Amino acid sequence: MAVEGGMKCVKLLHYVFLLAFCACAVGLITVGIGAHLLLSQTMDQGFMLPVVIIAVGAFLFLVAIVGCCGACKENYCLMITFVIFLSLIVLVEVAAAIAGYVFREQVMSEFNKGVRQRMKNYPKQNQTDSFLDKLQEKYECCGAANYTDWETIPLEPKGRVPDSCCVNVTQGCGINFSVKEIHTEGCVEKIGVWLRRNILVVAAAALGIAFVEVLGIVFACCLVKSIQSGYEVM
Repeated sequence: MAVEGGMKCVKLLHYVFLLAFCACAVGLITVGIGAHLLLSQTMDQGFMLPVVIIAVGAFLFLVAIVGCCGACKENYCLMITFVIFLSLIVLVEVAAAIAGYVFREQVMSEFNKGVRQRMKNYPKQNQTDSFLDKLQEKYECCGAANYTDWETIPLEPKGRVPDSCCVNVTQGCGINFSVKEIHTEGCVEKIGVWLRRNILVVAAAALGIAFVEVLGIVFACCLVKSIQSGYEVM
């Protein structure tokens, strides 16, 4: 009876962790989509890390459903499947984290190339100018390295910068501008600083997700052992 009572508690905690998995899955998908939208607009070549994050999030959600069904029906095969798949997800997340750290400079290099290419296309007044304007306004930056990058871009009239570079954005403020009236720092460096400031938050979130998943594996293994031993846990 003590074992049964203990397993009821473990099963309840297992459901709680399944809810946490679903929340983590939604978070991963959201982050992956956001990263994909940003990188796809600035990089000529696709970068796979956001796709991996989205895939892991979707797979984690499906695995959580398998774990819920296995716990409800006390099905040994479903619970074993849940443990195996969740273990694979943890390994993929660790690999993705390592890849993100190792290739971080390559990402920034490709981002720099992408921004400069979009700057060349800016005079065509298409979706590129809208993206760059939003980027410069949001991060209060101008150009790739700094505002002088726009000197090589054939804007009309000559020597101007986009209005989105201005501290106070108004129509035509980028014409005959004063340096004091615009943001002088480049967007690549500004975003790099933002990433470095938030890397600890990202690392803490990743560790939190991994910790929750490992605990989920432990509780699932306890349920598998109980089911295999023939105990009724509910």
